Amino acid sequence: MNFLKSFYIHNSFFRYIAILSALFIVSYWVKWLYPIAWITTFFLMSLFVLDIFLLYRSKNGIDASRIAPQKLSNSDHNTITLNFRSFYPFKVLITIIDELPVQFQKRDFEYPTTLTKGDKKQFDYTVRPVDRGEYVFGNLNIFVSSTLKMVKRRYIFQKDEMVPVYPSIIQMQQYDFLAMSNNLTEFGLKKIRRIGHTQEFEQIKEYIAGDDFRTINWKATAKRSQLMVNQYQDEKSQPIYSIIDTGRVMKMPFNELKLVDYAINSTLAFSNVALKKNDKTGMISFSKKIETFLPAVQKITYLNTILEKLYNITTAFTDSDFGLLYAHIKRKVNHRSLLLLYTNFEHISAMRRQLPFLTAIAKKHVLVVIFFENTELKELIETNAEDIQSIYHKTIAEKFSLEKRLMQKELQQYGIQTILTKPEHLTVNTINKYLEIKARGLL
Repeated sequence: MNFLKSFYIHNSFFRYIAILSALFIVSYWVKWLYPIAWITTFFLMSLFVLDIFLLYRSKNGIDASRIAPQKLSNSDHNTITLNFRSFYPFKVLITIIDELPVQFQKRDFEYPTTLTKGDKKQFDYTVRPVDRGEYVFGNLNIFVSSTLKMVKRRYIFQKDEMVPVYPSIIQMQQYDFLAMSNNLTEFGLKKIRRIGHTQEFEQIKEYIAGDDFRTINWKATAKRSQLMVNQYQDEKSQPIYSIIDTGRVMKMPFNELKLVDYAINSTLAFSNVALKKNDKTGMISFSKKIETFLPAVQKITYLNTILEKLYNITTAFTDSDFGLLYAHIKRKVNHRSLLLLYTNFEHISAMRRQLPFLTAIAKKHVLVVIFFENTELKELIETNAEDIQSIYHKTIAEKFSLEKRLMQKELQQYGIQTILTKPEHLTVNTINKYLEIKARGLL
């Protein structure tokens, strides 16, 4: 039974049969070809049996394995490694077909190569998941054939291997390094200029161009006969909360990834940076009810708790209750905190409905409302209009784009910090805003 399950006919064998059939047909008119056709038939059948013997004489002719990360990183290119080795005493041709998880909807995976005796090879490919959850890899299939190309033997390895897809761990590690080394300017962002300082003194250092002259230490200057300035460090142990709206407005997809997943990836990367900066980090997710509440804690191991909560976040098709969010924050968040609210407003009327709750939250806390540019509208605006319908579409797109900027200005008038960003720039803009608020001592 195992033999039948692993036994396949090579495509080349059917071409041999086609040639043999043509030889028999021609022999109807050319009589001397008839005995040659039969000799060829017996010879072909002998090679067929020989090929079966060569491929099945070894019980384990091929060894292979799939090496996948313990957790795949959502929205990133994750590397999957295939290792394989031949134990056949002759050169074999192999075709690797890895059964990818159903979420990828990819059914054309195929990698052909050749192996000699004892030969080891490695093949790397990448997958980019766009949804969190459990991804099940099916069989790792290895189809082996000899140089005769008549029969193929199928080997199966690592059946049904489950790998969970978590929020972007790769992105978290990337921005962790950049933020700690102050290299966020590599992404084209303006370097933050410290226009003030907090109250925690760090050290006295020599004055360099760009330092705030108001921090000059005149006693140290007189003693050293050169300008010396006081250097201050950011205050630590300040509570920071990431608040994720999981309502219907966050289900909108951009580049195959939902807005809520952009927010989740940003929350993970930002929380890691905040914890490394010795701040307390917490998280809230809400729609019609408060789904998740993690109080702000200053422990680097707390990041694992945040990661697990982010993994299980889902979106709903209902409008979110900002009144409930305000009541929850008033009851549970007792200290002045930095609140990063990930949401989206497509119309200015939608923003104004929530404005009373946002202003109420901003009276006690530093509130940053983060919402998204519609990049598809930008492409439409930049397209030349050639007919009346195109002009109409372009005018409406410009109206929606203008409303986004008006929303940002109106929120700022009420003392609410804002980030209007493209989805793909969300993480770096959020971290940069956090560093700016810390540098200015607003919290």
